[in-house]
Amino acid sequence: MRLRSRPTVALLTTGAIVAGAVLSTALAAHAAAGCTVTYKVTSQWPGGFGASVDVTNLGDPLTGWRLTWSFTAGQTINQLWNGTVTQSGASVTVANAAWNGSIDTGATTSFGFNASNSGASNTVPAAFFLNGAACTGSTAPTTSTPATPTTPATSSGPAAGVLDQVSTPSRVRPANAGVQFTWPGTYFEGRFRGTGVGLVLNDANNDYVVEVDGAIVGTLVTPGQTTYWVKGLADRDHTVRLAKRTESPWAVGEFDGLVAANGGVILAKPAARSRQIEFIGDSWTAGYGDMSTTRDCGSNGGVTRNTNADVSFGALTAKGLNAGYQINAWSGLGMVRNYNGTNPDDNFRTYYDTDLQALYNSATWQVPSTWRPRAVVIGLGINDFSTALNSGEKWATIDELAADYRTAYLAFIDKLRARYGSDTFIVLTYPDLSYQTTAFATSIQQIVKTRNDAGDSRVSAVYYDDTALGLDHLGCDWHPSQHDHRIIAGALTQYLSTLPLTW
Repeated sequence: MRLRSRPTVALLTTGAIVAGAVLSTALAAHAAAGCTVTYKVTSQWPGGFGASVDVTNLGDPLTGWRLTWSFTAGQTINQLWNGTVTQSGASVTVANAAWNGSIDTGATTSFGFNASNSGASNTVPAAFFLNGAACTGSTAPTTSTPATPTTPATSSGPAAGVLDQVSTPSRVRPANAGVQFTWPGTYFEGRFRGTGVGLVLNDANNDYVVEVDGAIVGTLVTPGQTTYWVKGLADRDHTVRLAKRTESPWAVGEFDGLVAANGGVILAKPAARSRQIEFIGDSWTAGYGDMSTTRDCGSNGGVTRNTNADVSFGALTAKGLNAGYQINAWSGLGMVRNYNGTNPDDNFRTYYDTDLQALYNSATWQVPSTWRPRAVVIGLGINDFSTALNSGEKWATIDELAADYRTAYLAFIDKLRARYGSDTFIVLTYPDLSYQTTAFATSIQQIVKTRNDAGDSRVSAVYYDDTALGLDHLGCDWHPSQHDHRIIAGALTQYLSTLPLTW
């Protein structure tokens, strides 16, 4: 059965400004390079106030926007209309609603809010930032000259979207003010100058890891709609990386971009890596339960909290080779048969071409010209063969299952060949399932031989030998542990080094 999930919906609150004495204190505030912001306190009452904000775009047309500022007098927004708001302490981020994300050059969009303030002071914010660029009311650049020619700042106009701020080889779909995604291990890399950076997220389903300059600075557990701030950094250029740890085939995650701390700026995104690897597989490839040190995760936080695709063997292999990568994996699915014969109408191939997996509005992923992996590592077959056939399944014998498996696998390789060309190396991987059947290993070897005999010498196989490698399978439900993923990554890296890869 193809399950359907509910779409992620931004919470929008509509309301009227509470009546009170109008304070006609309007400030054409320090607007961004490429924009002007007018912040007006429209009403005040003891302990609270109402305000309106007009944002005029002076730069290139926008298809999504985020306005950020900091309050200095303890103000807290309680209700906002014509946008979505997140606030962390004094830092405020307002993103567009579904209907007002586009702002043409010279056009204005507006939103309003009610807020509380703890004291008599209600200081107007001193600076605003649109999509990470400081507002100055002019289209001239306002950032300082980069320290070196290799670290240019973003253009003087506001960024048109998240993908103008960050690099990612992952499967993502532009949506709202940012991008949406479901595949495990999806990651984003950006650059900024200053003492801090905010990461704008809208995801109540997944866990993330945040790195700055290569060091982990935070783990986010189902963060919801929020801006996660990293502050107190040295005032210089930095890199930032956000990676999705968990699987969510039926629930979308959303990343709405980076916000520079006051006085900082988002820099040009890193260039895409010329080395690229695609990892295709099941729970082993997804990093299922790899953070656990016990096979029974019921009292250990559960599988989801113990899963981290960012330290799976695929991610570790790619990072060690300084390669961009995709992890296209789904626990429990096989090439023709899922674990224990479940959901017989679907398998991994059903979803491989999708952008958002099993989400209700998932569509075919349009492969960009920038994604051309020179190596594709496939790990599909554990779910096909690890459990005995049940009564009523379409295969009466293991031999029949193995024949269908080989036929489907060869067709899948044909698909990859058509997509990536004859130069890409395709590596089929398989662990020891001899306790159940030898049909898995035999099928892989036959598939490789069939391709090689047909003249395709760039298809090969790697066997994960439990005994030789010393795998402990201490992850959830006997899956590879962190220890195991490091070992597999080492073995895979060593094998890739024997191939005549030109990248």
